[in-house]
Amino acid sequence: MIDFEIGYLGLLITSFLAATFLPITSEVFLIGMLVLGYHPLWCLVLATSGNAAGGWFNYLLGRLGNPKWLKRIRVSSTKINKWKALINKYGHWIGMLSWLPFVGDAMAVALGFFRVAWVPSFFFILLGKFLRYLFIVGIFYLGWL
Repeated sequence: MIDFEIGYLGLLITSFLAATFLPITSEVFLIGMLVLGYHPLWCLVLATSGNAAGGWFNYLLGRLGNPKWLKRIRVSSTKINKWKALINKYGHWIGMLSWLPFVGDAMAVALGFFRVAWVPSFFFILLGKFLRYLFIVGIFYLGWL
């Protein structure tokens, strides 16, 4: 029983870290746990929870940012305005894409950086991550993995 608890904790931590800029993939860990017979519902809940918490952490990091800092590191005003226009156009909906490799973490940071409302942003980050893991668990049990 202790092994199951440690495995689930490992999935939660791995999923959180995978949502940061660290090069970790939680999908491989999740599939490995499913192969080993871990309960799919618990895996889905914990992977989603950890990854969403990581996305929320990225949002909060972005919220600490200051647009003046971008100018200090020589990011052009044109580029800043382009990002801001994109964020203003799509707003919290961008959170649904925070699961994407490479750019997803930056999207969550940008939501916080440009001060998009946190409640809908957190909801769409959670929803996007849940749907990704639901898809993985689903295709595993349909035999496609």
